Amino acid sequence: MQKFSAFLISLFLWFAPGFARAAVEIQHWTTPEGARVYFVPSDALPILDLQLDFAAGSAYDPADKASLASFTRRLIDAGAGSLDEDAIANRLADVGAQMGGGVDDDRASVSLRTLSSKTERDGALDLLVTLMHEPTFPEDVLVRERKRAVADLQEALTQPDTIASRRFTQAIYGDHPYGRLATEATIGAVGREDVVRFFRSHYTVDRMSISLVGDVTRQEAEAIASRIASGLPRSGGHDTIPPVALPAAADIRVPHPSAQAHVMIGMPGITREDADYYPLLIGNYVLGGGGFVSRLMDEVREKRGFAYSTYSYFAPQQQAGPFQIGLQTKGSQVSDALAVVDETVRTFIADGPTEAELTAAKDYTINGFGLRLDSNRKVLGYVSVIGFYRLPLDWLEQYPKAVASLTVEAVRDAFQRRVKPDHMVRVVVGGDGDTAHAAAPPATQ
Repeated sequence: MQKFSAFLISLFLWFAPGFARAAVEIQHWTTPEGARVYFVPSDALPILDLQLDFAAGSAYDPADKASLASFTRRLIDAGAGSLDEDAIANRLADVGAQMGGGVDDDRASVSLRTLSSKTERDGALDLLVTLMHEPTFPEDVLVRERKRAVADLQEALTQPDTIASRRFTQAIYGDHPYGRLATEATIGAVGREDVVRFFRSHYTVDRMSISLVGDVTRQEAEAIASRIASGLPRSGGHDTIPPVALPAAADIRVPHPSAQAHVMIGMPGITREDADYYPLLIGNYVLGGGGFVSRLMDEVREKRGFAYSTYSYFAPQQQAGPFQIGLQTKGSQVSDALAVVDETVRTFIADGPTEAELTAAKDYTINGFGLRLDSNRKVLGYVSVIGFYRLPLDWLEQYPKAVASLTVEAVRDAFQRRVKPDHMVRVVVGGDGDTAHAAAPPATQ
């Protein structure tokens, strides 16, 4: 594996400049089995990157078994056919391949990186097909992973950042599937039969998109996609994630003996196909996404020293993902820091960016766009998003054009319509250890 990694690095350093210059043209088709396929041929490296994405994220968890989607994805690698998890790891090492993936709210992913030479590629694909067509979901591995998940959760719940993140998620999403969080009870409720049923109903050909980037021909890509899809069932139906309702404004204070108070502020934001996608994302670069050149950093850190860092971002999802502002500050400074953030956000909503700020944000985004596409793996990340969310095939080509066309008026209008202080939730966890200047904040909700 070390030799393989060194080989990849040397090839990347040699060929990387060509990636940024080349246009990304996505080929798309549907297999006879019904799977959607997205393919970008690239012979710059003798590598194939492949990703399977299923509508099987944590938003599809039953409310009383939150974590089921996560366990299902985790156990795919734990046993398949006659192979246990050690044998699977050895097979990957034998062919020099790498597997990955994970689960977010919307999707579960399985990825594979392999050399494109026939022997290595076929060996890696044989293993992938076995994993997807014949998973065994070993009971002993599930028991082990449940114990590990409970231990990890118990440890995480001692940390103020984890507490803040969970309370923020619950506050902005409430009973919506995006607000479901794993607990010891929901982890313990997941059994092997639950995993098997979830896999059979969600890892299906009609809930899947296949993305391929690399050194194979269209004919080879078609054969690979059909081979993967042919062993998967059809679900016969497609449960969907419901729209998100906006929460009422709320202030939530959670005591914790940390010296620093962890602050999260926000509300549900935008979807992947949102009409305001570009003005909100580029406007947010000016507000809090641009690091040291952002308004929030200037007002909170540079002028007043309330925090080492502060940020804001939109996280687009199938339904409205979060718009979030975050910072850490001394407990004694929480009220002052919140007031500065509130004033900065309200001013930005009212006035929008200046012409100079917007020009700088557009230039940064457009000029740096090529670096987001300078490797097969980065291209695969974008192609998989385009495929799973059914975005236009020319989305990568249109992105810099859409950014270039933005005006101050468009950004201001989008923020005034979409970022509503009356629906913003503020969560403050900790700062109680900063007792030299202030008492611990009360626990309210």
